[in-house]
Amino acid sequence: MARVIKINHIGILTGDIQDSLVFWRDALGMEVSGIQDIPAEAAQIAFLPSGESELELVMPMTADSGLTRSLEKRGPGVHHICLEVDDIEGMLQQLREKGVMLINKEPKVAADGKKYAFIHPKSAGGVMVELYQLD
Repeated sequence: MARVIKINHIGILTGDIQDSLVFWRDALGMEVSGIQDIPAEAAQIAFLPSGESELELVMPMTADSGLTRSLEKRGPGVHHICLEVDDIEGMLQQLREKGVMLINKEPKVAADGKKYAFIHPKSAGGVMVELYQLD
């Protein structure tokens, strides 16, 4: 049976990463480990590690992306919680069997090789959940 290992990160949607860093980096003193463009998700992400987890500041890069629509509809703020799992395919199968609404029925593979998929907020009490498998 697939299982959740830990909270990997919390994604925070923003219209401007540099403006958001005024709080997260400058006021709180969190370090930025990198800022990366993620073309597959039409996003730019700033990574701010904290212990075994991290915050990700997520900024849409195109006017027609789901991130842009979410920003326009809900404004900036927490976008998703990412759970690291030991077997993403197994977890997605378990979720399908339980009738959970998935945004991604099969995992996507990021440029760095990690597998990821999103669970629809309607099945998670209004929370967008991302699943990661790192190996």
